[in-house]
Amino acid sequence: MVLTRGGIACLAVLVVATTGWGEERDQDLLGEPQSSGWPLTAAEREFVLKPEFERRPGRVLNRHLPEMWPVLPSAGHWGGTAWLDTHARLVDYVRAHAGPCDVLLVGDSITQQWGSPLDKAPLNEAWQKRFGQYRTLNIGIGGDKSQNVLWRLEHGAVEGLDPRVIVLMIGNNNMFFTPETGTQAAARGIQACVDNLRGKFPRAGIVVVKILPAHQPGDRFYEDLRRTNRQLDDLKLSKTEGVHVLDLWGDFTNDDGSLKAELFTPDRIHLSPAGYEVYASRLQKPLERLLAVEIER
Repeated sequence: MVLTRGGIACLAVLVVATTGWGEERDQDLLGEPQSSGWPLTAAEREFVLKPEFERRPGRVLNRHLPEMWPVLPSAGHWGGTAWLDTHARLVDYVRAHAGPCDVLLVGDSITQQWGSPLDKAPLNEAWQKRFGQYRTLNIGIGGDKSQNVLWRLEHGAVEGLDPRVIVLMIGNNNMFFTPETGTQAAARGIQACVDNLRGKFPRAGIVVVKILPAHQPGDRFYEDLRRTNRQLDDLKLSKTEGVHVLDLWGDFTNDDGSLKAELFTPDRIHLSPAGYEVYASRLQKPLERLLAVEIER
């Protein structure tokens, strides 16, 4: 089986084992006219403006392959052009700040809420307190799943950047689909994002922040988050040089597994200012260690 895009080749054994098919490429499964690059061609723009469920891997081949959804790139979709316009704004932001940066933040809404150009908001107090001296760029988009990050990485989201350290947190929104995809695929989607970033930035350190808890023990969403994090451990990402895996689960939960309410907003997903303070305090040591080490720069 040939899988052509960065970070995907490691999934070949999984795919063959779980689907029983052999020689299609990732582009065969995706059906995208343009596998990478920005701006989009007219054909690619037309394709990605279809609802995301119409573009899932295997759809063009009449195959149902939910285990591939988290690991192959797919543009997000909020209705109309809204998600694509948001991505375009971040591409413009990255181009305006091309070149070296100390820290690149990649992820979903929890990353975006560190402070984002999308919200015309400066990096928040918790970030400024510990990391204000570092040139930091934030490309988080609320609602993104691992496959959306993979698509953005191939379509201009990081073009021209040279980060020293990347902080990645992704996977929460993949939990909405784990009844179909399973949690192992969600963990491998995170791995695919790490592999893609490592391929693009071989000299950068990467902090992979495991998914934070949400809701409450016993909820399917909460339990799938916990299972995904355990399966991420099995992938042993930290054995790769320059990759540090940061587990914050215990910092955000009580002894009985319930959320520490003061660290979350009322939706029990997003973080309060106190939650970002805890996140920043735990992030400080690995981030500064990677900034100090730098891989063969």
